[in-house]
This record gives sequence, C-alpha cells and structure tokens, in this order.
Amino acid sequence: MSTHARRLRRGALVLGAFVGASALLAGCTAGGAAGNGSGKTTLDVMVSANDLSKEQITAFEAENPGIKINVVLYDQARLNTMLASGNPPDITFGNAVGSANFNARGLATDLTPYLKKSDVLHEGDLQPVNDAFRWDGKKSGQGPIYGIVKDWSQDNALWYNTALFDKADVPYLSDTEPITYDKLLDIAKKLAVVEGGTTKVYGLGMEWAWTLYGPISAMVQSQGASLFNSDLTKIDFTTPAAQRALQWFTDYGKSGAGPTSLNPLPDGSDYSTFAASRMAISQDGYWFGGNFAADDAMTTIRFAPAPTMGDNQVPMSFGGAGLWIPSKAKHKDAAWKFMEYYMAGKPAKDRASSGWGLPSLKSLESLLPQNLPYQKQAYQVAKNELQHTHLLPDSPYISAGLLQDTIDKYLQRTIKGQLTVKEAGAQLTNELNEALQQGVEQIG
Repeated sequence: MSTHARRLRRGALVLGAFVGASALLAGCTAGGAAGNGSGKTTLDVMVSANDLSKEQITAFEAENPGIKINVVLYDQARLNTMLASGNPPDITFGNAVGSANFNARGLATDLTPYLKKSDVLHEGDLQPVNDAFRWDGKKSGQGPIYGIVKDWSQDNALWYNTALFDKADVPYLSDTEPITYDKLLDIAKKLAVVEGGTTKVYGLGMEWAWTLYGPISAMVQSQGASLFNSDLTKIDFTTPAAQRALQWFTDYGKSGAGPTSLNPLPDGSDYSTFAASRMAISQDGYWFGGNFAADDAMTTIRFAPAPTMGDNQVPMSFGGAGLWIPSKAKHKDAAWKFMEYYMAGKPAKDRASSGWGLPSLKSLESLLPQNLPYQKQAYQVAKNELQHTHLLPDSPYISAGLLQDTIDKYLQRTIKGQLTVKEAGAQLTNELNEALQQGVEQIG
C-alpha cells in the first residue's frame, strides 16, 4: 500500500463512521449475494480499497475453500442504505469510537459468544481500545463487544521535526513527561515562521479537519471533568474545564501558529506540509510514523506524549479502525472466520510490523518495528502511553460529524471575534443538546 493511500485512508478513518465518504469505485456489486452457483458461500466484505489486498483474499480463500470473498468498497452512505434495507454486507469497516450509535440501534452482532469459542482471538488478548466497541444497552465501554479494532493510535500524541526545533533554538520535547497545552502553544508561536504575511512554517498542526471533539474532550478529561453527563444524553461547554479548552483553540486560531478551518491546508491533512518541513509539530498518533519508514523519508522526526491541560495524562484514540458484523448479516459464521483471519492471522501481523498503527492484540505488540532510530524512540513513547490510555466518550445520540461541524462553527466565530468564548460555549451547548434530545427520542 502506498503512503499516499494510507494517509488518505487515515483521514477518512479519524473522521469517523458518520462523516460522508468518497464516491464508490465502479465495478462493485451490492451486498446480499448468497452464493456463486458453485456451492460456496459468498462473503460480502465492506472495506476500503487499501484494507484488503488480492494476496490476502487469495490466502483466505485457500484456507477456507467453502468461502468466496466479494469486496464491497466502504462507503458510509451506501452502508446506511444497505442496513436500512435489511440487506447489509456480512462484515464491514467501522470505528470503535462512534460504534455506540450502531450498537444502540441494534445493528451489530454481539461477538462475545464467538470470542469465547475462538482458538485465535481471546478477550484477554484485546487491547483496552477494543472496549470502545462494547455496549451494555445504556452506554459504551462496558458489556458485550460488538466489533474488533484492527489498528489504532493514541491520536493526541505529537510528532515533531527536530531540525526545525534546532533552527529555532527550541529544546526537544520530553519522551516521558507530557508538555502542557499552554507551553505547546508558546513554542508553536516560536517555531512558526511568517514572512511578508505568508506562513512559511507552521508551528503546530492539530489535524483540525479531522476532529475537534477528540482533542477538546481529552483536554477536559485531563482536568478531571467531562463534556458529557453520565448517561451521555447531554453535553456542556460552559464548565470551567470546557471553557479553558475552547479558549485554547481560540488562542491557537488567532495566533496563526497553525492551520484551522479558516486557514486550511490544501489537502486537509498535516502530512504533506509536515513532510515538506513546513510544519514543526503535528498532533497525530503513532500511525503517522509509518510515513517515514522509506529510505528517502525525513529522518529528523521524533515522537512525544500527548499534551495535558490538567493534572491527568489522557492519551486516547479518536477512532480505532476495525470491523463489525451487522446483526442482519446472512453469513455470520463465515464472517467470523474472516474476522479471525484478518485480526489474528498474517494480515494482522503484517500491519503490526509495518508501523502503521498499534496492533489490536497485546500478543502482537512485539512485532512493532524498531529497526530505525525513530521507530525505537516512538515504540518506547507509545508503550509508556499505554498505561495512561483512556477511552473517548462516545454518545449514541449524536454523530461525530455533527459534533465536528458544530464545534468548528463556533470556534470560527470566536477566532473572528464575533463571539466571546463564554457566549460560544453557551450557544454550542444549547445547539448540541437539542440534537442530543432528538437522538434520545429516536433511539429511546
């Protein structure tokens, strides 16, 4: 898989399952195929084009001669239509964070019975990030498990270009002690280079276009608070902790130290700007390091822990890409065989050894690459972050896309000076709570 393709895929994954996806490629059939006339089961697998190779399909079919794979390219709008018609794929892509909505609507299959019988996938081997796929009937994070993560990252951790730090005479970030957001913004301003009104080097990228809810929620949790109430039916941006987070993003936007939706990057992603040495720091997870394994890639890179806004370290996954089996899938047993192959077989081992994300299974952690100096350093930082990793609160009553768009709308207005942070917090709270109430009424 090319690095370009991986970057595009990651952008889509972090945006989550509820944001509009790209157009379908031609030549794919819809789900619901029951057989191919040869007595074989045809398994409809809905994934992105880069998530399943021809070699992996061939290997699976050779190990399972009674099953033929039919790839249905992932598209959220198409998946929604297939689910609504009762004709879903047999297994499909989905983020762990964001799965609460599907689970609350009864659209996913409880995988717990399969896990109990499996010889290769065991609940005790699953990294805690998989708990985001759990749903107990009231909230996510506990109860039966409805999906399995294939790879993930602590997405609020930082990558930085040491050459730009050296040029600006800024000390490197600690490998073990997280920097505070206030200090991070201070050094981002020092690292930014603006000439003639044009930004030559950004100090800090926040992957603004991908998620604002994730980092703001982490900032609030770092202060020992939460955006949501206990049953995830209400949200509050008027608390001191939430106001501090909104103020930080407002100050960041006004500073010009990094891209925002008012000053976006052409491709909506930090990578190309960072790789061109035009961005000193990017808030991206461990997976981002996979961009730099090639012989001709940048070598002046280093990984640092997720920043803090309060006393608590809160590294967390904003997505957690994985697979789940729809409750109305026609071939659930065959889908589970594919799940076992994809999550514990050669595809999982290849993903882990590539460095494009952390593995879902604890038993695969030793496969993470450590051949290059930056890989060794990043491995140690990521391993240390595991002991502090938290789950991102996931309300079933609102979509990630609506959260992103609404937060962005009000941050634009605070950055422009049209609203104070206090006014924005109050209006943001009211607007999102109206949406949450509608979600509660629809889901029950």
